[in-house]
Amino acid sequence: MIPAPAGSCVWLATGFTDMRKGFDGLAALVQDQLRRDPFCGQAFVFRGRQGRLIKVLWWDGQGLCLFAKRLEKGRFIWPAISAGAAAALTPAQLAMLLEGIDWRAPIRTERPQLAG
Repeated sequence: MIPAPAGSCVWLATGFTDMRKGFDGLAALVQDQLRRDPFCGQAFVFRGRQGRLIKVLWWDGQGLCLFAKRLEKGRFIWPAISAGAAAALTPAQLAMLLEGIDWRAPIRTERPQLAG
């Protein structure tokens, strides 16, 4: 679990993001497009074009951390806001998002039946 402090905000970068970006590329997106400080201790979440891959970037006080998750079936629920904007979530909503649950109405996405 991502250690988001209670009361902190999680920012979803709306639209889709090039998932080839790493620490520096995502931090630059936070500064340039979202107009926020990537070193403030809040989490920033990015989704790929197909909606199956997300990356979470956050500063833990010592360095940038990057978490990635890919769903084998289903898609991550994302707000329908224009690209370049940000939507705010609570740490609890982020936990649901990472579990593949619709954070707007908690229902689990499909579970894979076969591996490979």
